[in-house]
Amino acid sequence: MKTGIIIFALSITVASTIHAQESMDKLKWIDLTYPFSAKTLYWPNNPKGFELDTLHDGPSEKGFYYSSFGFCAPEHGGTHVDAPVHFAQGKKTMDQLTLDQLTGDAVVIDVSSKAMSNRDYLISVDDLLNWEKINGPISANTIVFFRTGYGKYYPDRKQYFGTDLRGDEAITQLHFPGVGEELALFLTSSRKVKAVGIDTPSIDYGQSDMFKAHRIILKEDIPVFENVANLDKLPVRGIYVVALPMLIEKGSGGPLRIIAGISR
Repeated sequence: MKTGIIIFALSITVASTIHAQESMDKLKWIDLTYPFSAKTLYWPNNPKGFELDTLHDGPSEKGFYYSSFGFCAPEHGGTHVDAPVHFAQGKKTMDQLTLDQLTGDAVVIDVSSKAMSNRDYLISVDDLLNWEKINGPISANTIVFFRTGYGKYYPDRKQYFGTDLRGDEAITQLHFPGVGEELALFLTSSRKVKAVGIDTPSIDYGQSDMFKAHRIILKEDIPVFENVANLDKLPVRGIYVVALPMLIEKGSGGPLRIIAGISR
């Protein structure tokens, strides 16, 4: 009798595994990541960007080909994640984010029709509610992406940031859309989202000097994805996201490889 139970349980496990594999095979994967290179955009007051140093590239002493490189980069630039500790003291660091927080169902809210005509556009609660009237309610623990349309400018610094100035003088000249304060509160309290992503340099709009969206969202231990690529290639629903950042111990953020699975 016990043997029969074991065999039955094993059969269920195998069947579930096969079903899961078949489900994954039906997905088309979209890369939402910009490559890291000398073209990668960083906040204008960062003294350095992405640097790739050649350690060896050519024949080895024994005659076979060998290449190896070193790299250096700020945490926050290109496609990256903001860990909660970035703006919320005592909250999760990069290595404390769980895999569950970085994977899951996602939706895309397109506000490009408004944002492209107003560089300082603040995405509102009404934008989200109007989206829900058409597409249905957003469930708790959903990853929410906001598509402003500014991804088409990347990596053109002037078009993407609103200025090509560098250093502290550039900060007051930044013009790009972001999440409004009321929407940030709504996302965390009323919709209890898992993560928030956007196709601009920051979840806060360019003219922000208090970074309220960052502070509101991150204090709830909710990660933020910035400079997300290819949101125009995703449907509004039916998306499964895998967002795996570099696992930097005690980091406040880091480079992110993020992909989205959609039905073929």
